[in-house]
Amino acid sequence: MTSADASPTLVATRALLALAVVFVLLATTGWTTIRHRPASWSSREAALAAWARDRIDDRPLPDPAAPARTVAAFFAGLGPADGARLAARHPLVVGNLNGVPVTLRYRANRITLARAYAAERGRVDDTRLSPEGRHEARRRVDRFASLMRPGRQVLAFDPTGTGRAAEVLGDLGRARRVSVIVPGVDTNLLTFQKTHGRYGAPAGMAEALYAAERRTSPRARVAVIAWADYTAPAGIGVDAMTGRLAEEGAVRLVGLTESLPPHARVALFCHSYGSVLCGVAAPRLPARVTDVAVAGSPGMRVERAADLDSPARIWAMRDADDWIADVPHLEVGGVGHGADPVAPEFGARLLSARGALGHSGYFEPGTQSLGNLAAIGVGAYPRLVCARADSACRDGISGTEGL
Repeated sequence: MTSADASPTLVATRALLALAVVFVLLATTGWTTIRHRPASWSSREAALAAWARDRIDDRPLPDPAAPARTVAAFFAGLGPADGARLAARHPLVVGNLNGVPVTLRYRANRITLARAYAAERGRVDDTRLSPEGRHEARRRVDRFASLMRPGRQVLAFDPTGTGRAAEVLGDLGRARRVSVIVPGVDTNLLTFQKTHGRYGAPAGMAEALYAAERRTSPRARVAVIAWADYTAPAGIGVDAMTGRLAEEGAVRLVGLTESLPPHARVALFCHSYGSVLCGVAAPRLPARVTDVAVAGSPGMRVERAADLDSPARIWAMRDADDWIADVPHLEVGGVGHGADPVAPEFGARLLSARGALGHSGYFEPGTQSLGNLAAIGVGAYPRLVCARADSACRDGISGTEGL
């Protein structure tokens, strides 16, 4: 029976059953979203206030909400010394401002990292904190120390609350192909990288994808961004079932893509709730975004790929034992994320995920899923392995593009 054949009663019954599943999930997770560590916005607000008051050569500094091109034009008119002074005076703003030259952002974020590290070190032995608080402080100290290691290129860093970060692998300024990884639920500063489950965390995903792209096309000029620069849902709670955080994150993702090198082609690789965010962002993405690939998606908040209203190619994959397949793929009253992107009627280009295990295994080295993502990243479309034993996912794409 097709959806068109279903009676109104049957449709309503299915919707009620789906909502029941949602509320069972919410009950069993204890409504995790209301148990976040409270976010303290004072440092960010103070930084933005100081930025708004400052001047350079009697000129006001650009509005942090201004388009990336406006910010880029302002910094293009500064000499290196003035840019360095602004990074030193306002590292939290400069390090997270789209349009600032990437090398200056790296510099500013190292300053913020050093300050955050020093502040957190003081909390590790603070007896006023609970044992859990001191343990979290130790974990944050370890994370900040890792991000400060030589060679790491931190494109965004904000330690406020649960924190946000983004890291670049490769030479972003010279790249002709840029891959952006958009992760899902439970992404924050502490989960940005992991020792166990390494390739299920943003930094590990980026490391695996960058290495695979280099193997796929050694001569291609590529860069990969691990983009954890939005507030993700914590656990499978109410925020994970709705689009509020995806809407907020989409604004940030569009801002990032607009600030990337105009000569580069950009591919988005969106995992789990990250695919919800990518779906919301799709109609506003700049033309340089040529591909959007989703893995383990609960939905993109549309019923068909065509509804995304984007010229980008839409790709989808899901491995055989990913639990996300059991999530109801519909939206009722703002709860749920719509149709299943791997359903044939959705209209995405379906890719093989052979070798991937579970919900977080798509970036594991040696898997067909990672090989397919890397081929999209470098534009090596003839190397793609479709979900079916045919070449349907490559229809309408000729040769290797943009290497």
